[in-house]
Amino acid sequence: MEYPKKLVETVTKKMSEHNLEGFLSGQGPKNATLMLVGEAPGETEIKTSIPFSGKSGKKLDGWLADADLKRQDIYITSTVRSRPFSIKRQLNKRTGIVETKYPNRPPTKAEVLAYAPLLDFEIQTVHPKILVPMGNTGLKRLLGNNYTISDCHGKLLELPILEYSQKENKLIESTRVYKLFPIYHPAAVFYNRKLEVDIQKDWAYLASILKKV
Repeated sequence: MEYPKKLVETVTKKMSEHNLEGFLSGQGPKNATLMLVGEAPGETEIKTSIPFSGKSGKKLDGWLADADLKRQDIYITSTVRSRPFSIKRQLNKRTGIVETKYPNRPPTKAEVLAYAPLLDFEIQTVHPKILVPMGNTGLKRLLGNNYTISDCHGKLLELPILEYSQKENKLIESTRVYKLFPIYHPAAVFYNRKLEVDIQKDWAYLASILKKV
């Protein structure tokens, strides 16, 4: 996806003081039926310039295949386009040297808000039939803090979404109603293996919905 230059410059300027690395554009056809909305690129994604190219990506590819879906038919993006990282110093017990590491971290509310115009632009350009927020960050960006993945996953919702208002500098409810199908983030299974059964069922159900769309 090519974004308006001024839009990217505005976001970059706002985020200049934040611990963020690189920039990964959303990828996929402009007429995609599904738009997957993740959290933010990680270290692997920034290196490869491919969304979900790490361990989470392998899980995602497996579920897509089971649902008879392919990456090239789907638009994949995230709430934040740069990698949020933290700075941690820890002692290497083997060498006795204090090392500095820069692990991934969740994006802050300020970062999600700053990148909101880019996601709005993508939704307005691609016009997906179904938005698929993966994980709580994507879900709350689109629907607000009253929604959680544990409550909404695997359900087809028809609701207004939140869009950025430059005048008010906040997210406000859209006038248009969208179809959304929230689903767990692929990385969720690394913390709770029991979720894998639910995620497989959700993808299977989404595939059945797509046949009717």
